[in-house]
Amino acid sequence: MSTLIEVILPVFLVIGFGYLAAWRGLMSESAVEGVMRFAQNFAVPVLLFRSIANLDLSASYDLGLMVSFYAGAFTAFGLGLIGARMLGRPGPDCVAIGFCCLFSNSLLLGVPITERAYGAQALAGNFAIISIHSPLLYTFGITLMEAVKSHGSDAGLGRVALRALSGIARTPLVIGIMAGFAANLSGLPLTGAPGAAVDMMAAAALPAALFGLGGVLLRYRPEGDGRAIAMVTGLSLIVHPAVAYLLGRWGFGLGTDAMRSVVVTAAMAPGVNAYLFANMYGAARRVAASSVLIATAGSILTVWFWLAVLP
Repeated sequence: MSTLIEVILPVFLVIGFGYLAAWRGLMSESAVEGVMRFAQNFAVPVLLFRSIANLDLSASYDLGLMVSFYAGAFTAFGLGLIGARMLGRPGPDCVAIGFCCLFSNSLLLGVPITERAYGAQALAGNFAIISIHSPLLYTFGITLMEAVKSHGSDAGLGRVALRALSGIARTPLVIGIMAGFAANLSGLPLTGAPGAAVDMMAAAALPAALFGLGGVLLRYRPEGDGRAIAMVTGLSLIVHPAVAYLLGRWGFGLGTDAMRSVVVTAAMAPGVNAYLFANMYGAARRVAASSVLIATAGSILTVWFWLAVLP
């Protein structure tokens, strides 16, 4: 019970505060958008820049860590894709539902929960996972969706994948990641006034993002598609972390810090980006929106379980 109170609840209370503020009209929809825009386009990229600039790249980029996390993610995707097909959904809906199972909220939930549970020094594995999370998964999802939508036409998948990757490379989060790698490899120190400014922006990132996430979740009221939503929730909160745990512990023998980063990150609910992907293609939007909300609420209990299992 102390783990729930001390580690998990503070994170979800901040989300709940944002939800309550939006629900009671204390924050307009445009104000919530402003908070999320500040967090996602400015503060969070600065946080990623600082974190990756300070990473020990040789120690953090462990093959076993990456395979454990992403094997679990793609297993959940494959099962979600098959399950959606068995439910009679059309091809684009199947890809969108699978993407919901694939894209966990590694940053806005995974980082604060890991930090509160194990301390800031335990985040190296989280940021290693995050550094390739959006570029890899969005490129995969967009390419597969375009392949499904263009089935039978002469559209080239290579061109689609290249266009997707070039678009992703221009997003603020990826720019922050790339700038962090550049600073890390150049050896430039983050000191003095620039370092202090980076620290101030980074400190605002997670509180603002969690509060804004709560406001955004107000829009995603559950409605219909119960079986598909239950499937996405189960694959995201149970199957993904279970595969990551089994591979990390018995497949690769990961150390304590790596296991914590892998499993806690894998145990996160689908991120808001899963809905944005579905909305971009007009596919399975109700499933995606409701899954984000319900799985985020359900993760309070499943994360509690995984924190009890982990060393």
